[in-house]
Amino acid sequence: MHPFSYTRAATTRQALDAGRDGGRYIAGGTTLVDLMRETVERPRTLVDISALPLREIMVTRRGGLRIGALVRMSEAAAHRGVRALYPVISEALELSASAQLRNMATIGGNIMQRTRCTYFRDVTAAACNKRAPGSGCAARDGFNRTHAILGTSDACVATHPSDVAVAFAALEATVVVLGPDGERSVPFADFLLRPGSTPNREQALRRGELITGVEIPAHPRPLRSGYLKVRDRQSYEFALTSAAVALHIRGGVIREAKVAAGGVGTVPWKLPAVERALIGRRPSDALWTKAAERAADGARPLHHNRFKVELLKRTVERQLRVVGGGR
Repeated sequence: MHPFSYTRAATTRQALDAGRDGGRYIAGGTTLVDLMRETVERPRTLVDISALPLREIMVTRRGGLRIGALVRMSEAAAHRGVRALYPVISEALELSASAQLRNMATIGGNIMQRTRCTYFRDVTAAACNKRAPGSGCAARDGFNRTHAILGTSDACVATHPSDVAVAFAALEATVVVLGPDGERSVPFADFLLRPGSTPNREQALRRGELITGVEIPAHPRPLRSGYLKVRDRQSYEFALTSAAVALHIRGGVIREAKVAAGGVGTVPWKLPAVERALIGRRPSDALWTKAAERAADGARPLHHNRFKVELLKRTVERQLRVVGGGR
């Protein structure tokens, strides 16, 4: 680990001033400290923001939800409002990491976490454009079983590891950030960036900006939702594929559908083709199968992860059936 300085911000203003001067924000530290140990990250200054008042979970008047950036994953998962309104969020959080990590990691830090690509973390030998722009992508011709099949580029094929980010993507959440120029809201679909030719730029944050919360808009009721994660082992493992599904069914017809996938994209992957195939139709086993066939549209599998194309379709189909029922 390289030397660094440490400061603890007592107010939001202190945090913003330190961030503007190049400081890196840290709260739970469950990702950043690991990367510092591996010398992937070498910040000169850490700004501890754990004392800031960003821990509120609030149900809005219209039935939406605001989760403060410093709310612990375990707190959000257990919150009555979250569990009642959006069980897909609770389920995604409970299927993440370990209980110990969930008790430390924050919502803001979770969506900011960096890829688990082994080549990204191998600073001694592996080429990685995300870590060292212009060096190449060792994963493309290496062992790429766990890598992305959607949203990839010639520069990067790494997946985004967050589970709850998949739920946020499905529910079309907004990330609220505060910076030197004031507060702004960024649609979740625009917050996490696809690699393109600049995979080292992963979020739409500007210098010195701080995430203050995530807002989920109100969705029509009743709303059924849930999260399915497929992985190599039952616990403490990242997704090979996952599916976040939310369905508004009224009068026996699907009026609104929100679907996203994880473990297969360079960012949490919204599935609009699947959503369109569902809206206006009656739930049935045949519908789930037909809609799920669109889940892998645009996929570009690599040598070792071609299995993810079919696995993604089956994962989405299974979760549509669990959430929507079938006959």
